Amino acid sequence: MTPLDPISVVVTTYNRSDALAAVLGGLAAQDDSDFEIIIADDGSLPHHVKAIEQSVFELGLTASHVWHPDIGFTAARVRNLGVSLARGRYLVFLDGDCVPETDFIRRHRELREDGCFVNGSRVLLSAGLTRTAVDNGERLYGRDLRYWFARWREQSANKWTSLIRFPDLGIRKKAEFSWRGIRSCNFGVWRRDYEAVDGFDETFVGWGHEDADLVLRLHNYGLVRKNGFFATEVYHLWHREASRNDQSANAQRVLERAQTAQIKADRGLGQCSLDGSVEVKRWR
Repeated sequence: MTPLDPISVVVTTYNRSDALAAVLGGLAAQDDSDFEIIIADDGSLPHHVKAIEQSVFELGLTASHVWHPDIGFTAARVRNLGVSLARGRYLVFLDGDCVPETDFIRRHRELREDGCFVNGSRVLLSAGLTRTAVDNGERLYGRDLRYWFARWREQSANKWTSLIRFPDLGIRKKAEFSWRGIRSCNFGVWRRDYEAVDGFDETFVGWGHEDADLVLRLHNYGLVRKNGFFATEVYHLWHREASRNDQSANAQRVLERAQTAQIKADRGLGQCSLDGSVEVKRWR
């Protein structure tokens, strides 16, 4: 990463080092290399951490790894921990089961704009295609439309349009808050704006809607959502659904906040610290 125009990619993971290896392979193949990788680990077991390190080494990547103990689904906190290590002035959040296309970084760089954040999109893959990619190493990035049309026809992917690129037109912008299509698994925001709203709210625990809360507060701060569809698609590897026991409570909190002008997180980036329970490694 050079000091000219860096992007920090914060990749969340939890006990899926095989899926993360596929994601790291996509990052290694980017046609824009001016970015850093920060792996934000929500408490993976030691053998998964070792496998992640091996993947980074084999791919010739440089990466930072921040880990905290497994206390349940705490994606908001681990993303803030990742940002606390970031050196870039622009942040891209990516989940450890979402494989990027080779122009992922370049497209996020082209779409970023003052006063906006970028909400990306994804292609959902079947369990079968996921096994082929993860277990047999089938490459998902760098393919052509014929490949994805065939995967769509056989119902291994929910769409075949991942390689179609639309220009950066005004139609991408959405001034009002909307729940639809919010994806923190593929999301870009200027660091200064992330800091202004104090990042993800760590009082959201369990699955769901910490990303909608962040988007709501970014809107309250005055930013405009910019959709990254037909530009920044990622290939979402199949997995069993996580427990959604806290979904209703989290959704209700966002609905209540939507009636306010709240900007700052109740407990966010400003309260995030690398205490004694947090482990940080830098792999070169």
